[in-house]
Amino acid sequence: MEIISIDELHDKVAGMGDGDLILDVRSPEEFSSGHIKGARNEGHETVAGIADELKSYGTVYVHCKMGGRAKMASETLEGAGLTNIVCVGNGGMERWGQMGWPTER
Repeated sequence: MEIISIDELHDKVAGMGDGDLILDVRSPEEFSSGHIKGARNEGHETVAGIADELKSYGTVYVHCKMGGRAKMASETLEGAGLTNIVCVGNGGMERWGQMGWPTER
């Protein structure tokens, strides 16, 4: 499994295309308090239910608040046969906010 930092994800966001997805696996409450523009929310405990749909993307960047739930969700998705998963396992929305990077609600 490829693991990148939230800083690396930030550097990639501007160049992302339709084949890329940022999957935020925090709770709906956390997501609604601020998330990366264009991100999709699905709780880490329910990602297996959308695995088939996620196969249509070139790359799915999975992130959370700090990295723990992203790692669990990424392992679940890889276990479901996905090969397009990149885990944002070093930092997450907490660091994104600390850096003052833009979010939407």
